[in-house]
Amino acid sequence: MIGRLLKGLILGVLIGGLAAGLLIKGLAVTTFLAAGGGVPFLAFASALVTGAVVGLVAGKPIWAEGAWIEALLKAFFGALLAGGGMFLLRKFVNVEVDLSSLGVGAGNVADLPILALPAIATVLSVFYEVDNTDAPAPVEKAGRVQGKAASAKLRAPSPSGTKDAAVDAEEEAAAPRKAKK
Repeated sequence: MIGRLLKGLILGVLIGGLAAGLLIKGLAVTTFLAAGGGVPFLAFASALVTGAVVGLVAGKPIWAEGAWIEALLKAFFGALLAGGGMFLLRKFVNVEVDLSSLGVGAGNVADLPILALPAIATVLSVFYEVDNTDAPAPVEKAGRVQGKAASAKLRAPSPSGTKDAAVDAEEEAAAPRKAKK
């Protein structure tokens, strides 16, 4: 459980940091502030993409055997949850941070890609990693060996020690018929 939690933390910070780094260094976007106070399209778009990538990688990744449907569903809902997370950050977290000395901008936490995207990605990644449980090993049931019926060699010997219990039962059932003849 702790291993999955740590893996989720590392994946979330890594994916969110890469997304923020791509925006900051690749597109020169240090803040999501929209010109004229409109809806910051880039903030929500980047959150949607980051959430989809987290859904593809965290938990059971898309390249794992038989995991592509689960990963695609996690990507879809991860994008929706990340968009909701960005909305919640923008609506309720009003903390001003000045990171301009590092060259990554200054402003509200939700307006800085270097803080908002890793936070959203980490929450999603931890959720997906903790939710990802390993499949239980098949349990052997009494009288069965790996899903197949037990063979005659595995039967218990009869009380006399010479024959199978099934053979004894057949002989006991046939005894009244022999007596009538």
